[in-house]
Amino acid sequence: MVNVRVVWYVFLLVLGALVGAAGSLAQTAWFPGGLILALLATAGVFYGGLRATDTQLGIVAPGVGWLVTIVLLSLGRPEGDGVFAGGAAEMIYLLGGMAVAVMCATMARLPRPAP
Repeated sequence: MVNVRVVWYVFLLVLGALVGAAGSLAQTAWFPGGLILALLATAGVFYGGLRATDTQLGIVAPGVGWLVTIVLLSLGRPEGDGVFAGGAAEMIYLLGGMAVAVMCATMARLPRPAP
């Protein structure tokens, strides 16, 4: 039998990858609004993972999916095509997303109310 938390972590991993891919496209297309929107979505998935699982792994799972997607999209293809053009917005998105993950990971967890 599969543990419910494992299902959450796999779901958050995939969700982090999807947010990373969508953010990569949005931050380039609609600068600066797209960059803000991409960072807000990144913060939402990281903070949501923390609150949904109530563990630090709830941030690590979408963070891994997000980071792997960003790195793979930044590599490009042998033909020279790539999602990232190498400007300042891409670096802000990459470093800003990592900073948001660290902020969410170091947040104090509030105690849950007794049922």
